[in-house]
Amino acid sequence: MINLRWRSGRGLTVRIVERPGVALSPEALAELVADLRAVAALTLGESDLAYGVLGGDVERLRNCVVTVVYQKVAGSERGRPVAFNILSLLDVELAGRPTRVMHLGLVMVDPALRGRGLSSTLYGLTCVLMFLTGQGRALWVSNVSQVPAVVGMVAETFSEVFPSPRPGTRRSFDHLSLARQIMARHRSAFGVGEEAGFDEARFVITDAYTGGSEALKKSFEAAAPHRQERYNAFCRDQLDYRRGDDLLQLGRIDMAAAGRYLGKVAPPTTAMGLGGVALLMAARMVFLPLVHWLSANRLWGVLRPWKETA
Repeated sequence: MINLRWRSGRGLTVRIVERPGVALSPEALAELVADLRAVAALTLGESDLAYGVLGGDVERLRNCVVTVVYQKVAGSERGRPVAFNILSLLDVELAGRPTRVMHLGLVMVDPALRGRGLSSTLYGLTCVLMFLTGQGRALWVSNVSQVPAVVGMVAETFSEVFPSPRPGTRRSFDHLSLARQIMARHRSAFGVGEEAGFDEARFVITDAYTGGSEALKKSFEAAAPHRQERYNAFCRDQLDYRRGDDLLQLGRIDMAAAGRYLGKVAPPTTAMGLGGVALLMAARMVFLPLVHWLSANRLWGVLRPWKETA
């Protein structure tokens, strides 16, 4: 399991913990949850969230990946928590086999630090690490949001994302099957009540803010816009902000998505970018094919689609 901490520069430290409810002691777990609630207090003020990890859901703490960003503070070894992402691991089935969807979950950033590119670290870095620890198998990713900046980030970063205003976007049967399972079994992961509806044609959750996430509801004017107007127009056209609608996006993280993420956080002209591209190319051409070849007893989806015989 992932349990990492490192300096990311500019006086910030990043910590990623996979399944903290399993990996951490009760004391360390309580400290981590307190850090998350401290960031939530900075972001929401007096409002409070009563669902998921922030609400002390034990099952969610056993099935999530938490990323926390700390800002260096004099006299404090850990620093001050300023941002987090809670990525939930949702158990589903696809083509008759158990699989897992990584739900991007709740992201919060101290308002004083917005605009410093922390969203790329909070969303993309954790997903790339989970992709690599999964030995390079493409992983499904879900996102529930009404914020154009987030909707656009997901569409621009991951592969085969639906819904999206990008040309060529299509809803596959896999998209529909996963969306139905998520809405039937995992609403609590993103604070959507049972009374909320779901438009299967557009992947719009109607009246979504009734399951503990009421504090996150925004007007279109208050939601962070994307730099590309097409995502702002898409959200405005698809969602009823007065009622409280959300988009349910589904996509995949694969080698192409990992490369796009790396290109955003470290352009190829930099030493870090060149090193990362070389690492991905080596993994694609040498390491991963070797792992796939030697793991003859494992199913690899599209990489090894046939069924095992008795």
